[in-house]
Amino acid sequence: MLTRRKGNIIEADIHGMTSDEAYRDLLRLIDHAGRDVAEIHVIHGYRRGDTLKSMVMTRLRHPRIAYRLPSLQNDGVTKLFLKKTGK
Repeated sequence: MLTRRKGNIIEADIHGMTSDEAYRDLLRLIDHAGRDVAEIHVIHGYRRGDTLKSMVMTRLRHPRIAYRLPSLQNDGVTKLFLKKTGK
């Protein structure tokens, strides 16, 4: 998974990963995200099916995820909004 930080937002690109790999890596990313991280933008793509998008929207569960929204600008991105709890 490729990640890039822009202020209090982390972009995580999970293209080419299996659903299980992406799930595991995203949980680890959220676990280690600092308290100042407010959002994680998960770049999953959309042209090769909805497996990764579906995993992010329905299966991915973590206590820090307050809510999730599909990006209005890009169908291949889901935004995870994080609670301020944690590390």
